[in-house]
Amino acid sequence: MDFSLLHPKLVHFPLALAVLVPLFASGIAVAWWRKKLSRQVWWIALAMQSLLVISGFAAMQAGESAEHRVESVVAENIIEEHAEGAELFVWVATAATIPFFLAAFIKKESLALVLSGAAVVGSCVVLALAIRAGGSGGALVYEHGAANAYMGANAGASGPATEAAGDADDDD
Repeated sequence: MDFSLLHPKLVHFPLALAVLVPLFASGIAVAWWRKKLSRQVWWIALAMQSLLVISGFAAMQAGESAEHRVESVVAENIIEEHAEGAELFVWVATAATIPFFLAAFIKKESLALVLSGAAVVGSCVVLALAIRAGGSGGALVYEHGAANAYMGANAGASGPATEAAGDADDDD
């Protein structure tokens, strides 16, 4: 199985979770603070953040497999910029899991609420890094032609767009 093909599929999970976690975590934290929800609901936020980290590591591993293939069509420095941004995203997401975890386990309610606020702030930082990493990944595909590494030997030489352009030249 070609694991490099998994990266474009897996990468959407941590990116989507990076958007959803700050929304859910802040909603849960505010409802918890206002005593509209019990503290146990915070486990949902912790679970979502944990899934973000796990899926981020999976996408990062698949990206390392894809890197070798894409190097044939995209300059290595552009790939490295994306890889470094993705690694920073995943490692900061991992560190941001700490206040999520502590807020779930600290017995003192007031401290747990403060930690939930820190978790929300951390999740917003993670979102910013996700946008950056996702943007550089999109640029690899749409601006630098990384997808061409997965095309056949005649990629770009034929197809509907080039055939239509070729038909226009036949009028001469």
